[in-house]
Amino acid sequence: MKLGVRIQLLTFCSQALNFIFLALGLSLFFCGIWILFSRGNLLTDLHSDELRTVGAGLMMIGAVVGVVSVIGCLSAAKDNRFLLLTYLGFLLVLFLGQLFVTLLLLINKHQIERTVDGTLDHMILQYNGSSDTDTLMDNIQHYEECCGLNGSSDWLKNSHIQSLNQTDLLPCSCFNSSRRSSWCSTELLNITVYNEGCQKKVTHWLKENILTIAGMNLSLMFVQVVLFVLMAALYRSIGTKDALKRIPLTDADHAPLGHAPEEDLDNGEQNYSYIDTDDGYTDLTHPPHLHD
Repeated sequence: MKLGVRIQLLTFCSQALNFIFLALGLSLFFCGIWILFSRGNLLTDLHSDELRTVGAGLMMIGAVVGVVSVIGCLSAAKDNRFLLLTYLGFLLVLFLGQLFVTLLLLINKHQIERTVDGTLDHMILQYNGSSDTDTLMDNIQHYEECCGLNGSSDWLKNSHIQSLNQTDLLPCSCFNSSRRSSWCSTELLNITVYNEGCQKKVTHWLKENILTIAGMNLSLMFVQVVLFVLMAALYRSIGTKDALKRIPLTDADHAPLGHAPEEDLDNGEQNYSYIDTDDGYTDLTHPPHLHD
């Protein structure tokens, strides 16, 4: 393949992959925001240092990916070897950072699950039906059709129920009912309570989100490996093109054209465009002119 065609092909492929790289990076950035700042999100209420580290790491990776993608597009479009080298360095640092975040998330998965259980247990103890945390608990029970951590009996530990000394009270979200008030009586309502606890369903939800984030991170790392190979090949190709520009055009004997020896100009044969008349032969029909 010709050098110019190879450079154009590498440039096109690298720019197309950089757009995919940017899209995945922005997805990780918004995942980090969701983990750290989203309202009404169970992960936001978790007091987990590991999860907060993962969220902050995803935000940083997403932001850096945006900057690196711009550098990659500019370096490929302008055939700038310095920008290409900078881009390759950033890719290597990003790869190591993503590897750290992914391993941190997977290694601490069970610790995060235990933190979720502790958070749900605390939400049940302090529930009174008026705070944002209580609304989150109601949403979990209503949409997941569950009650308590392991069952409805967990609500007997609630501070409000204990203060009223009424064991027949449960949050209305524990019932298959459209009522949206805070507390409902199990004796007054002729409906059944959700028997299943929320622990298994929340744990399943958490595992799905952890695997989704890890999968996005691994996909981004794979794209980075492909980009690294493409950009390294483009770096070498541009270097070859620059080197060829500095070498003067030469003939087969490596002598610069325009400076070839005179005896080589006609490949060693007589040049018949000029005949030397001083060879002892006299043309009788055209005698030489004699000059005094």
